[in-house]
Order: sequence, then C-alpha cells, then structure tokens
Amino acid sequence: MIAGVDEVGRGCLAGPVVSAAVILKKGINFKKLKDSKKITFKNRFKIAEYIKRNSYFSVGVASVEEIFKLNILQASLLSMKRAIKNLCKQPDAILIDGIFAPKGIKNYRTIINGDEKIKCISAASIIAKTYRDLLMIKLSKKFNHYSWEKNFGYGTKAHLEGLKKFGITSHHRKAFKPVHKILSS
Repeated sequence: MIAGVDEVGRGCLAGPVVSAAVILKKGINFKKLKDSKKITFKNRFKIAEYIKRNSYFSVGVASVEEIFKLNILQASLLSMKRAIKNLCKQPDAILIDGIFAPKGIKNYRTIINGDEKIKCISAASIIAKTYRDLLMIKLSKKFNHYSWEKNFGYGTKAHLEGLKKFGITSHHRKAFKPVHKILSS
C-alpha cells in the first residue's frame, strides 16, 4: 500500500495549512486524478467525493498559531505528519509532493511536481484542497470583508483591500509580509 501526500495553503495570508494522505483502493479510475490546480472548482468536489469512496484518506491541519510559531515550512511538514499518522491503514511506502518530508517517517520518497506525476499524490492534493476551500468558505461567512469564499485566503486584490480597510483577523498569518506590514503601520 502506497500513500500519496500533499499540502495546500502554504502561500495564503489567512487560514491553516492543510495536508492529505491518500491510499488508493484497487479499481479506482486514474483518469479522474490530476493535480488539483488543473481541475475546476465544481469538478474538484465531485472528484474528491469519488476519491473518498475509493481510498483510505486522512487530513492533517496546522493552525495559524502553529504557522506563526514554527514557520510555514515546518507547519506544512507538521500537517503532513498528522495526515500520515491519521490514516486508518499504515502504508508500506509514502510518496510526498515536493522536496521536504516530515521528520520521523520511514519508507518515503519526495517527488518534485508529484501532484502532476503520481496519482495517489494527485488524489491527496484534491482532498487537501477541497477540505481547505470548504473551511475558508465557512470562515468567509463570519469574516466577509476579505473574499475568502473566492480567494481562499490567498493575497488577491480583494483580500488586500479588505486587510487595509478592516484590519486583520485571528485567522490571518501575522508573520506574512502583507499582514505584518498592516500590523506595523
């Protein structure tokens, strides 16, 4: 059993970083699995449900506080480690998108652009992205000045305008440059 692992949200100004670990079951349709960034918003959710029915999967989250305390790279690795540990079946090998892996895991390989090359990593990218997108959509209902339902916490024009006009929330990453700049002024 091989688990694919990917994270989303590293470059966001708000919200947690989220990782997923996915072990695909036999018979899954590989044609449906692509890098999450290459799938439309609506289709991503349909494919995520398909993946959930045809895999063992888990999600790991590192909070905004953990991002501030550890830095974004270490928080990303922490979310990956949590996703791997939360799997109901432990994999024989782990394939991780990127060049870094969490400390303490065994039998892993990092793969640059793994979300484009390896189907179980593609599946993990879809699960992580849909999980985080839904979280940011939910937060946008309470914090509606930042357009999180559209930008999911990334530093778009609407998000930056919201920051300038309404300030930061507890969900903003205070150490990230645009947010820190507002805090400093």
